[in-house]
Amino acid sequence: MQEIILYGICFFTVAFLYASVGHGGASGYLALMALFGFSASVMKPTALLLNVMVSLIAFISFYKAKHFRHQLLWPLIAASIPFAYLGSVIPVSDLLYKKVLGIVLLLSIIRLLMNRSDKPLKPAPKWYVLSIIGALIGLVSGMIGMGGGILLSPILLLMCWSNQKQTAAISAIFIFLNSVAGIIGQLKTGLHPSPQILAIIGFVLAGGWLGAYIGAEKLQSKNMKFILATVLILAAGKLFFVK
Repeated sequence: MQEIILYGICFFTVAFLYASVGHGGASGYLALMALFGFSASVMKPTALLLNVMVSLIAFISFYKAKHFRHQLLWPLIAASIPFAYLGSVIPVSDLLYKKVLGIVLLLSIIRLLMNRSDKPLKPAPKWYVLSIIGALIGLVSGMIGMGGGILLSPILLLMCWSNQKQTAAISAIFIFLNSVAGIIGQLKTGLHPSPQILAIIGFVLAGGWLGAYIGAEKLQSKNMKFILATVLILAAGKLFFVK
């Protein structure tokens, strides 16, 4: 019982933080499961299932608060979903590219923290530019078992294509759809979530709902930047230290 409560508190906290900036939390769940000694075979499918739930909750909250810019989404999604599926069925070992990706994330965090939250937005790029970005993010996210938001959010913000809350809304639905594609890919190799999944789901749903509500309705954009930086640091840590 004490073990379940500990799991619940940790997973609730991760879901709360990630949902408040429109993310599903896969990197945080993977880090927690590695820390708690979950077997490698259950970590990726469990993280994907939790990612789907929290990212959907986050999207609904930010959409209802009118922060969704659909013009940016469709080219990204059209290219990312098939590539996320492809990435999910590619066997991946602990390769150098994970460390390189972690370094890129850390550099992105520094740039985000230096970036002014009130910079004017730029027009969205051409559809084919967004499609190339979506394809690359989809492939990498499918390979490493994440929803792709850790890569998409810094790009949208640093390029000034959307503000913090618009980025959260776009990232949430992007993560949801890519995670669904990842789960479909996992079905080919077997989907074996953790036996504790039912107990964990309740805590994750509660944390995700509360975090998404506060992020969409209460938090100011300038404060969301620091939460997003925390989320990206957790994601980078997962890439460096969690196999």
